Amino acid sequence: MRAIFRKVRRSGWIALLAAAGIVVHLALRWTVDGVSATLPLLVVLAGGGAPLVIGLAMKALRRDFGSDLLAGVSIVTAAILGEYLAGAIVVLMLSGGETLEAFAVARASSVLQALARRMPSIAHRLQDSRTEDVALDAIAVGDAIVVFPHEICPVDGVVTDGHGVMDESYLTGEPYAMPKAPGSEVFSGAVNGERAIVLRATRAAVDSRYARIMNVMRDSEQRRPRLRRLGDVLGARYTPVALLLAAAAWAWSGSPDRFLAVLVVATPCPLLIAIPVAIIGSISLAARRGIVIRDPAILERLDRCRTIILDKTGTLTYGTPALTERLGAGSIDPQRVLQLTASLERYSKHPLAHAIVGAAQRDGLALLEPSCVREQPGEGLDGLVDGARVRIAGRRYAETLGAATPPSAAGLECFIFVDGGHAATYRFRDTARADSRSFISHLGPSHNLERVLLVSGDRESEVRYLADLVGIETVFAGRSPEDKVAITREESRRAPTLFIGDGINDAPALAAATVGLAFGHHSEITSEAAGAVIMDTSLERVDELFHIARRMRRIALESAIGGMALSIAGMLVAFAGLLPPVSGAIVQEIIDLGAVLNALRGAVPGGALTDYPAAGPPG
Repeated sequence: MRAIFRKVRRSGWIALLAAAGIVVHLALRWTVDGVSATLPLLVVLAGGGAPLVIGLAMKALRRDFGSDLLAGVSIVTAAILGEYLAGAIVVLMLSGGETLEAFAVARASSVLQALARRMPSIAHRLQDSRTEDVALDAIAVGDAIVVFPHEICPVDGVVTDGHGVMDESYLTGEPYAMPKAPGSEVFSGAVNGERAIVLRATRAAVDSRYARIMNVMRDSEQRRPRLRRLGDVLGARYTPVALLLAAAAWAWSGSPDRFLAVLVVATPCPLLIAIPVAIIGSISLAARRGIVIRDPAILERLDRCRTIILDKTGTLTYGTPALTERLGAGSIDPQRVLQLTASLERYSKHPLAHAIVGAAQRDGLALLEPSCVREQPGEGLDGLVDGARVRIAGRRYAETLGAATPPSAAGLECFIFVDGGHAATYRFRDTARADSRSFISHLGPSHNLERVLLVSGDRESEVRYLADLVGIETVFAGRSPEDKVAITREESRRAPTLFIGDGINDAPALAAATVGLAFGHHSEITSEAAGAVIMDTSLERVDELFHIARRMRRIALESAIGGMALSIAGMLVAFAGLLPPVSGAIVQEIIDLGAVLNALRGAVPGGALTDYPAAGPPG
């Protein structure tokens, strides 16, 4: 990590030196003699160009030939020719690119820092009826720990006292707050609800569930495949051709000036400038569509992905439970039951309360004012509404009353009692997005995705239900973050892979995939691990990103290959002795200008950015 930051600082200082030297030179050339104006450029070449050239020479010894190697030769050539300004500009381009690249690597490590910041550094240990704050690593297996309301659970354990709910979505991806009572297992990293609970630690902090996720994340970063950038791939072919042609010109003519003339024309500005310009323009275009590109390299990789792995909750679904089924159990009008239930539930913090109230509002029911509202853990919600005694409880309570309950089904449920009688059973699911099925069917024909996988920490019945609804055949349910990483790595070995997720539990897989795409910006950790973030959680935006990336790659190739082709033509003219070095530099500038102007098209939509079909209801 320190080496990464040292590289960021070194290349950053060189870039600043080059920029300052160029500015000072331009300011002096109109006010003082030419020799004095040249001094800032000599400082740039000596202080910044020399270290870069030495580093590039070391790469050449390792037979690593990229576009930056030819740029290094161009720096040396410019210095020999006395083209100091051109050499300083190449130093600025090289050092600036290295700074951005090193910064991107350093930013990946910030995911681990964000994970570490999320966890508390202390725990409340219960001893002799008193609580004491101790360091997290001082907690031993068997210690009694108090978790206060809204705190993050510091260790894995089992509840020994208290009732409440915990948000475990960071681990499972499920959008529900899970009820906790004595005997319930809890995991480190879960967020406690409204009531304090006491638990017995079952693992030390270093062995906890959250620590294991951090280890998986760290391993994912270290083992992330280092794919070659587009400029390097093209440069690996272009650089040897340019050097051989220049050497042949020298050998054929016997003049080193011919070698320099060829290299001046060969300066790879279409690679060093045009491709970054196309990428930056596409990043700007994506930002205007609500897509934040965090790693520009994904724009080069996305169109080559042949496998897509999708998380369930919050990606293909809305991430919140919805009332999907109302089973009547008595003679009371179902709308009357919903009105009474919603009137009572609006005073509850239970995760299903919002779904019930929302259903009543959509049906246009006026909510009534309840009285004597009482909510006891394990006994449900009870109150008096419009003269009727209403109780909302779980299956266990319903069975103790001998109520005729329907068979258990996937999803969540609650039972409604009015004046002691069983009036209805409500069932809830995390509903699929309206356009999820059309999105899945669109991936293969339009984007050459050959495999579509649904991977979730949710239960098998829930995942399978959604997969059937949206048209996905390959399903992995009940998977931990470690499992998601293993699946992602296995798929990435077969073909470039895109992973789309939205929870902390998805962060390691996002880092391990060829391209990681975070859906929504609700988690800092997930956003940091991903290469891009879809801000407004729309599947249509994912399709737009595919089209922006494909268009960027086409424009970048047009600019780079077109520019290189013209450069090769110019090299042949210089090879024949018809283009001296100064004229060659002018020709190269004209080629560069044309390549850059073409690359600027990346920032302009130039037509529709999507061929996404109109959304329809899934299933």
